[in-house]
Amino acid sequence: MKTLSILILFMFYSMGSMASAAGIDALTMTTNANGSETYTLSIQVLLLMTMMAFLPAALLMMTCFTRIVIVLALLRQAIGTMSTPTNQIIIGLGLFLTFFIMAPVFDRVYDEAAKPYMDGTMEGDVALKMAQVPFKRFMMDQVRDTDLSLFVELSGVTIDEANLDSIPLTVLVPAYVTSELKTAFQIGFIIFIPFLIIDLVVASVLMAMGMMMLSPLIVSLPFKIMLFVLVDGWVLVIGTLASSFYVT
Repeated sequence: MKTLSILILFMFYSMGSMASAAGIDALTMTTNANGSETYTLSIQVLLLMTMMAFLPAALLMMTCFTRIVIVLALLRQAIGTMSTPTNQIIIGLGLFLTFFIMAPVFDRVYDEAAKPYMDGTMEGDVALKMAQVPFKRFMMDQVRDTDLSLFVELSGVTIDEANLDSIPLTVLVPAYVTSELKTAFQIGFIIFIPFLIIDLVVASVLMAMGMMMLSPLIVSLPFKIMLFVLVDGWVLVIGTLASSFYVT
């Protein structure tokens, strides 16, 4: 419920801000010759609603979803099960893990921005600024200094890392995503190693037995699945992913 309220806050305030800045009337009333009134929805509002389709993508880039999905996809490839688990399962698991890990951030946004805004005790622009602070703090806890310095240098802005208001999202978000990609591939590399060893052992055994026509992947697949199940791999991977994020 709190997550839904946060999304509604971002969506409606963003639509209102852009419409107001562009001088767009959401609803136009025309008085007919006979005194009746006709209401029409302006085409600009439809364009604004289309732009709101990018809002979920922006929110996903500001959470832990990127790292989780990439690691799970690399895990599937390392095991060699191709399409199992399916993409829908990986995305669904990634979303629920994201809600679990980001729960403190969402609670803070709801308490400090969404709830006061819906209660009418806080203006929309102030609520939006307050809602950015927990997300900025979360991203700053994960981002690497080198990645942040790169985008700060490219943008030419001056920031104070102790003051979150001085860090624009246009700089912080790409730096955060770049850092997340690097971290995800590092975790994926570590996951790949034990399964790669199994593939090498199976390939060597088949070569020594002269069974060169038999694909090593077919033979190694059940051994990799058995190893992953015996070590309780899902708990290890998910636990590692959850603990790899630092949330203050």
